Amino acid sequence: MSPLRIAVFASGTGTTLQAVIDACESGALHARIAVVIGNNSGSGAARRAAAHAIPFVHLSGHTHADPAELDAAIRDALIAHDVELVLLAGYMKKIGHETLHAFAGRMINTHPALLPKFGGQGMYGSNVHAAVLASGDPTTGISVHLVDGDYDTGRVLAQREVPVEPGDDAGTLAARVQSNERPFLIEVLQRIATGALVLPAV
Repeated sequence: MSPLRIAVFASGTGTTLQAVIDACESGALHARIAVVIGNNSGSGAARRAAAHAIPFVHLSGHTHADPAELDAAIRDALIAHDVELVLLAGYMKKIGHETLHAFAGRMINTHPALLPKFGGQGMYGSNVHAAVLASGDPTTGISVHLVDGDYDTGRVLAQREVPVEPGDDAGTLAARVQSNERPFLIEVLQRIATGALVLPAV
């Protein structure tokens, strides 16, 4: 079985990207990163891709002022690199219709809560953890879900619970979730790569 060809979309420091790179290089993940796509050419993700000789493609409003042209360019870049699965890893832009259509059922994201709770527009980073704490829920967690045309509404593929501890604030809860998020993502990606988790037909 050939390694799963993954594209990673990243906007920021690229810590999740690095976790996937490390898993691919160690053999923990039967996959290879075919391309990294980012909307910030000076990002940490771009530097991490370069350090591992992974193609990086900068596509943003700076490269394509017309949103439709940007969408088409992203889709075409994925096709050109023979991508089988797209992972959003700290990518802060909505995905366009043409890209969503071309990779329907093959685009995934992680969310630092147990969807459908604490998802939607504005629910990212510390906002999520503050909302969990305000709710009084005893557990939170990580969701790996398909990407569709809205924020955090795609089908959930896998979840892992993480406890909320007495005395937690948004920072300590975020740290606990993040320490579980990357290993869990690698587990889910490996299940997809080996066929143990079959993505739904769309």
